[in-house]
Amino acid sequence: MSEWKPKRFWQDVSISKVGNGYSVLLDGRGVNTPAKAPLILPTLQLAKAIAAEWRAQGEVLDPAAMPFTGAANAALDKVTDQFQEVAELVSAYAETDLFCYRAEAPRELVERQQRAWDPMLNWSRDALNAPLNIAHGVMFIHQPLQSIKALRSCINKFNPFELTALYDLVGLSGSLVAGLAVVEGHETPESVWDICQVDEIWQKEQWGQDKIAEELTLGKRTKFLQAFNFYATLR
Repeated sequence: MSEWKPKRFWQDVSISKVGNGYSVLLDGRGVNTPAKAPLILPTLQLAKAIAAEWRAQGEVLDPAAMPFTGAANAALDKVTDQFQEVAELVSAYAETDLFCYRAEAPRELVERQQRAWDPMLNWSRDALNAPLNIAHGVMFIHQPLQSIKALRSCINKFNPFELTALYDLVGLSGSLVAGLAVVEGHETPESVWDICQVDEIWQKEQWGQDKIAEELTLGKRTKFLQAFNFYATLR
């Protein structure tokens, strides 16, 4: 049995002002989320990006080609109602941040991690008032309570749409510091992604390139950049 796929049912895509937000209209009718809530967007820039995704659809809908729509749906259907739970999930990365766990050897990898990750932790200390401890090896290390509180305070200032973007940035990179550095404009998303790939690049140099692993990494990078672009439409 062939899989059923939704087909395009509209001709015209437009944008309408609704209260303090914006709605994307398909043949004059507002788009709803999967949970049947009106898709009301906080900025015109985001509404334009989502309208462009709907215009670009072919005869059969391809949700994978609609990352802004998907992120907005998540913000409204999930994050809005579960804000504190999602904020806690993101905050938890402060305890196991990628930049805090370092190799003990070989020396070249240790030095690469230092060059790439020390400046990021220095930024967290200076800009966010959140110094973090470094561990060598795989043993868990506790982080300063005041640093955890400072990072949580940063996260709690986000609105549901912004938190949706941060959730993806942090989850894909494995680093809360990386996610905050991107949204705060400390580094470009491309440079932060490369910084987070130090270990993967090292492994590839030692053992060669694995095609499947490379495709997975490229897919994550694409989603990471999409998450940043989604966040950028909110500013």
